[in-house]
Amino acid sequence: MTDSTGTDDPPVTLYRLQACPFCERVVRRLNEHDLDYQSRFVEAMHSERDIVKRISGKRTVPAIVDENTGVTMSESANIVEYLENTYGNGA
Repeated sequence: MTDSTGTDDPPVTLYRLQACPFCERVVRRLNEHDLDYQSRFVEAMHSERDIVKRISGKRTVPAIVDENTGVTMSESANIVEYLENTYGNGA
């Protein structure tokens, strides 16, 4: 699949940490809905997560950018609810 920018990158990007249970919760939901996404692993040091701060306004992970809808958000509970409402049974 090619998006409007002419790249083959999936429209959903997940910013996450290795072995983060909150991030894994979002990964499970993405997989349940069979959504293509790319993972971007970020710095473990909270103060060094500048890329996450630039996209979501916070340094917390997980954070998600959905190019399909233009949504950027953080906090796993919010992301899971958004994915369910947008791509799951809540849609």
